[in-house]
Amino acid sequence: MAYNRRSKNITQGVARSPNRSMYYALGYQKEDFDKPMIGIANGHSTITPCNAGLQRLADAAVEAIKRSDANPQIFGTPTISDGMSMGTEGMKYSLVSREVISDCIETCMQGQWIDGVVVIGGCDKNMPGGMIGMLRTNVPSIYVYGGTIRPGKWKGADLTIVSSFEAVGEFTAGRMSQEDFEGVEQNACPSTGSCGGMYTANTMSSSFEALGMSLMYSSTMANPDQEKVDSAAESARALVEAVKKDLKPRDIVTRKSIENAVAVIMATGGSTNAVLHFLAIAHAAEVEWTIEDFERMRKKVPVICNLKPSGQYVATDMHKAGGIPQVMKILLDAELLHGDCITITDKTIAEELKDVPSKPRADQQVIFPIDKALYKEGHLAILKGNLAKDGAVAKITGLKNPVITGPARVFDDEQSALEAILADRIVAGDVVVLRYLGPKGGPGMPEMLAPTSAIIGKGLGESVGLITDGRFSGGTWGIVVGHVAPEAFTGGTIALVQEGDSITIDAHKLLLQLNVGDAELQRRRAAWKQPEPSYTRGVMAKFFELVQPANKGAVTG
Repeated sequence: MAYNRRSKNITQGVARSPNRSMYYALGYQKEDFDKPMIGIANGHSTITPCNAGLQRLADAAVEAIKRSDANPQIFGTPTISDGMSMGTEGMKYSLVSREVISDCIETCMQGQWIDGVVVIGGCDKNMPGGMIGMLRTNVPSIYVYGGTIRPGKWKGADLTIVSSFEAVGEFTAGRMSQEDFEGVEQNACPSTGSCGGMYTANTMSSSFEALGMSLMYSSTMANPDQEKVDSAAESARALVEAVKKDLKPRDIVTRKSIENAVAVIMATGGSTNAVLHFLAIAHAAEVEWTIEDFERMRKKVPVICNLKPSGQYVATDMHKAGGIPQVMKILLDAELLHGDCITITDKTIAEELKDVPSKPRADQQVIFPIDKALYKEGHLAILKGNLAKDGAVAKITGLKNPVITGPARVFDDEQSALEAILADRIVAGDVVVLRYLGPKGGPGMPEMLAPTSAIIGKGLGESVGLITDGRFSGGTWGIVVGHVAPEAFTGGTIALVQEGDSITIDAHKLLLQLNVGDAELQRRRAAWKQPEPSYTRGVMAKFFELVQPANKGAVTG
């Protein structure tokens, strides 16, 4: 009898199965059919430094699986580099790639009836895409993050990829020399690994530790380091044990474990994209979770980590300071974490953290105790009002006063807005409106890192607001509000904004308001016409037809 429980209908008791013949071509021996078949979803590619260092992790996982008396089966998953595609038409494919990755994993796992899977990924959408695929398939699974990049250096200052984008604004404003501009550009990314701050990749990997779907300490390791390779091997061994125990993702990913993940996102100052992705993850897990749950968690979880983009340090600094387990232990002791949630190791969160100190080390300035929190409440605020009836997401750390009322400067595409910012046509007090960039309007809900970074580089981060039905990079900060729903393409109020209209962003009151009377808005709505779709065939057209709004996670299935 074959071990492969998911394919026993084709292997059990079939002495001369033609299905087996193809496995013999792969080097299987007769006794191998009594072993579990473990998939390795390998996101390695040379498209981006985030994924260029993944192959040796996959190789380590393969060897560990073989030594654990199981059979590894490798298949590929694609990636889009957010950093490289930012500001181009290619950025529209980024969120779409989350769905493609999840589809790839579901297709290979179900099509081949594999017993368990190690998912290895690096760039932003690799994590949620992998998790969604694991939850859809619901066979024993573990996530192996490819690891963070080391910080770049220029003239003694730490750099990240966001430094390059902000340098554009500084250079055009005359605040940076040609030498320094080129120095930042050429030194921001010194190694393989994902963007170094608490941007989207590190936010999602950190949250997966708290979720229980990755090994402790694994999310803040640097990709080039040997401990990352060792962790990949350890993860593979843990997965084989999970297969033997039939410990599945939906046993681990529950409402309580999602609360743990979101608590860590709030405590670390994580990316706005985490809101979108955890709505999608909860949907895949069939767990009840809404955009309002993020606001509920924000009110009770303080920010205790001093991490870029709104803080000073990067993920490698966090790792040296005790990593995500140190953050989790602080939250657990403050009764802000559910210690009874199970993890992929079959231990509870409390058991995993029992040897972690209750207080962070005194010789570091990255992780703080609760009583010395940087902010008493979380940073990802859900704003509503007539401009966002179904909600919008604001990141409010790093700001002296996250409130602005000013005239709308309206753009229906990103490039026009960027040109206006760089040409000094946007001034203090303005509220930039970037629309028709939502899940359907983009399509694909592209990130607005280029214009937001240009605003920061121009020195306007505290004095110019920006709202969009698109997304933001995890590296964005400022008076910015994204994920506005309903989006412009479906007739949301953001489509009715006219140049010069007064707009209020008030993170204290959780308000996003267009200060125009109802009668005038009704008149504008009657005159509004929906644009034609940008894409009518291919993957983008499929996404356009299927995608749900941002407040539902922009899911397609």
